[in-house]
Amino acid sequence: MGAKSYFILPGLNNSGPGHWQTHWENEYGFTRIQQADWNHPVAEDWIQTMDAAIVTYPLKEVVLIGHSLACNTIVQWAARYNHIIKAALLVAPSDTEAPSYPQGTSGFAPMPLNRLPFPSVIVTSSNDEYVTPRRAQFFAANWGSDCIDAGILGHINAASGIGNWPQGFAILEQLVNR
Repeated sequence: MGAKSYFILPGLNNSGPGHWQTHWENEYGFTRIQQADWNHPVAEDWIQTMDAAIVTYPLKEVVLIGHSLACNTIVQWAARYNHIIKAALLVAPSDTEAPSYPQGTSGFAPMPLNRLPFPSVIVTSSNDEYVTPRRAQFFAANWGSDCIDAGILGHINAASGIGNWPQGFAILEQLVNR
């Protein structure tokens, strides 16, 4: 997909071996941004780690691929640094204000609602336990993102049984080739 720099940003508890992000990392050579604490994340730490990982690359060629809590991280990062990157794919953005959201994270609520200064697409599921379709559409409207409902896929993770998720990769290709 060209000379771009692709970064995988997993959410809470990282993305295990059956997760589509891990498949993409292994199959396409994408770079996973490794956070120091996957289980009790602090937003400030995740934002700084993310920034340090990508600022050495030509930002106009950076593509971020976030899942769950990492979507929140990307939006907070954008508000702080206002870097212009190629694009961001935001999959299953967890609503940190929802009662269903797990305890143990710090600094991720309230949900950021700033407009992203780069192209982005939210991919959501109609039965995600961590974000309702209505809230995902609300985030998309605020972030300036397109919003795609992928159907009944839960939290769009390994438990969804989608393997390397070719439909998601097609969405990524369309986003990057705009």
